[in-house]
Amino acid sequence: MKVLLCHTYYQQRGGEDRSFEEERELLTAGGHEVIEFVRSNDELQSHSALRAAGVTIWNRQAAREIKQLIQQHRPEVVHLTNTFPLLSPAVLRAAHGQGAAVVQALRNYRLLCANACLVRAGSPCEKCLGRTIPWPAVVHGCYRDSAAASGVVASMQVLHRLLGTWRNKVDAYFTLTEFARQKFIDGGYPAERIHVKHNSVYPDPGPRPSEADYLVLVGRLSQEKGIATVLEAWAANPSLPPLRIAGDGPLAELVRNAQQQDRRIEWLGHLDREQLYDLIGNARALLMPSIWYETFGRTIAEAFAVGTPVIASRLGAMAELVRDEQTGLLFEPGNPADLAQKITHFQGLSNDAVSKMSRTAREAYDGHFTAEQNYQRLLEIYQLAQQQVSQQP
Repeated sequence: MKVLLCHTYYQQRGGEDRSFEEERELLTAGGHEVIEFVRSNDELQSHSALRAAGVTIWNRQAAREIKQLIQQHRPEVVHLTNTFPLLSPAVLRAAHGQGAAVVQALRNYRLLCANACLVRAGSPCEKCLGRTIPWPAVVHGCYRDSAAASGVVASMQVLHRLLGTWRNKVDAYFTLTEFARQKFIDGGYPAERIHVKHNSVYPDPGPRPSEADYLVLVGRLSQEKGIATVLEAWAANPSLPPLRIAGDGPLAELVRNAQQQDRRIEWLGHLDREQLYDLIGNARALLMPSIWYETFGRTIAEAFAVGTPVIASRLGAMAELVRDEQTGLLFEPGNPADLAQKITHFQGLSNDAVSKMSRTAREAYDGHFTAEQNYQRLLEIYQLAQQQVSQQP
């Protein structure tokens, strides 16, 4: 099969970038011909505010380029990961009708929410969900704390809803969990065309027995990731174990200050993949304290792959992936006292109980998050998209 993969890289590298590369590697390893149409949001630094707004809503050049690529290479499938903002939804319209099936990954909530997280003021927010005109996002400046910038994103959403881009120009969508799928259905997207495909951890790092007593937190250091909840729990509870934090982001200074005030906390900054696997594999448990509706939570799958239990917020996809008292523990999101209580409970478990939890976590990986399962499900979704095309008049 010939597949055109499209993606806009983020200015700060994240899980979507890794997923794009992972799916490319899986398809290439499977013998498929892969063509790429890639941009980087670093290009925005050379754009004026007016030009950035224009390409966010409708990038004519990107639309022309993808159409030319399709005509040149004739792929059977056009698979888009992130189109925001540089590619714009115009590429979907350009790709549709060229003979290829169009597949859009839904790895965040951007098509439902200006800030892509369905969160505001530290709590889940669904005020724009299902609205034709998402005016609350503009009023509250949900994108980059700016009413003007939020207005641009809202305009992109509204225009393409009115034009029928989301309903008529995409043959198949996929989310990463059933929870996220239901949110898009609630937001008006066609249920029959939204499928679920988990992320995988590829290549398999293999189970790694824990050899230390620390807990670990991995990810972007930002408000929606619940970093403040963790730091408050440690500040109020001197009996909590050592904590190692890997990642970077806008709350890095908050983490740096916590490290300076508490010897138990160690901030490691950015680590490469193997370093992360070692860090997570040696930990007694991974923390996933997000206060937003995670669409998946890649670090959960990574923890399961190395056999490390997860202590996560009882919210969104996290509550779907982590089985309480089996592959980890769940706590009330945004509640540092409940987090501390669950960690204390976990510390009190016997070594046998923790070992059993670790084995069950690895079994969850083997059952749901392997590369082979990801690859096969991706091909199934491609086939469903092609069937959708064949049924069109």
